Amino acid sequence: MLLIGTVYSWAIFAQPLVVGFGWDLTTTTWAYAIANFSLATVGVVLGGYWLDRKGPRRVAMTGITLWGAGNLLAGLGTPRFGAPWLYLTYGLIGGIGAGMAYITPLAVVSKWFPERRGLVGGLVVGSFGLGAFVYNQFIPRLPAFHAFSVEAAQVLAAGVAGQTPPAVARHILATGAGAHTVMQIFIASGLAFLAIGLPAASLLRNPPAARDNAPGSKRSSVGYPPASVVRMPQFYLLWLQLFANVIAGITIISNAVVILSDLTRMAPAEIAPLFGIVSIFNAVGRFFWGGISDRIGCQRTFAAMFAVQAVTLCWLCGVHTPAAALAGFAVVLLCCGGGFGTMPSYTAQCFGTRFMGLNYGLVLTAWGWSGWLALTVDVFLRRTRTGRVVHSEFRELRVQLDRPQLWELDGEVMGTTRELVVVVQPGQLLVRVPR
Repeated sequence: MLLIGTVYSWAIFAQPLVVGFGWDLTTTTWAYAIANFSLATVGVVLGGYWLDRKGPRRVAMTGITLWGAGNLLAGLGTPRFGAPWLYLTYGLIGGIGAGMAYITPLAVVSKWFPERRGLVGGLVVGSFGLGAFVYNQFIPRLPAFHAFSVEAAQVLAAGVAGQTPPAVARHILATGAGAHTVMQIFIASGLAFLAIGLPAASLLRNPPAARDNAPGSKRSSVGYPPASVVRMPQFYLLWLQLFANVIAGITIISNAVVILSDLTRMAPAEIAPLFGIVSIFNAVGRFFWGGISDRIGCQRTFAAMFAVQAVTLCWLCGVHTPAAALAGFAVVLLCCGGGFGTMPSYTAQCFGTRFMGLNYGLVLTAWGWSGWLALTVDVFLRRTRTGRVVHSEFRELRVQLDRPQLWELDGEVMGTTRELVVVVQPGQLLVRVPR
């Protein structure tokens, strides 16, 4: 769970990828959107179906293999094949693997600890949020990545202001060193996920059958099969509750650095570590609200989370100071995580544990669809905003390099020049060579 939770750290890569590859924020947002959708719709359903038939060990090991391989392949191939390769490897392959690895421990602990499903389920999914916190604290502090994050912010800021980027930033653009730095992190992450995750996944086991099915035991593995569950109104009500609960959190997680930078005018390099600290509330909320659900019930717990989020989001509309914005984000993430901490217990309570893997996987598809909707709306609004201000904020900068460079595009030699044209629009950075 710690390892696949790093998918929630995508925001720290958004601006470095924009500058490193000359993409826009829409391109980087879709990479996360595909990964999240693959995780929460395809991966959890496939994993749950396989889990109910073959047990947790094989499913978990396959999932972590796909997640690690997706990161590794993304780092190796994206510089050559571009954004489509990132979507295929990190987004599709990695996302499906993360979903398979996500559903497995949740289904297992619900069978091992039925008396405290809310708390133990919250603790397990809390490690998913904790993984993002650890990753957010470690990666931005790597010297090469930190330096490139600062330089990327300088390039974007200079473009908006109509100024020439600093010399160091121009060198990064010219040599491609920044993109190489980001891809090396993907490669190292993929290798680490495989080395750590596979041994951990091999330890997962279901409770002994005799213990699980003892007459009168609370562990009795009774339950409704998925074919019956999808015909019950309770399934659609649970689906809608999870759908509504995670929209705000997913939007924040995918573009936190950019949103906070817009709200507070702080530099992205300063925001990334601060958001890393705030992201721990996503983990805390999972066992905090999960424990509360064991005391007051899942239905009342969800009602409380909806009320808290509604008030917080209305308040955030007028917030522009860093401390207040981060506090608001912390509350939203606390409730977003709480939905994931409470829903496993809610699902087991309604449908039993015998088919917990697939049943909960079907409920979790709400996570994928809500994330897809939130990110699609975010991309649409960004494009709309860009279209309205393009004429007033368009900038074209001519950057003189320290020495002539030989430029190629798809194998075609474009010529040798000391000049780059950097075209900056709101949310976009394009680099071209004068011909």
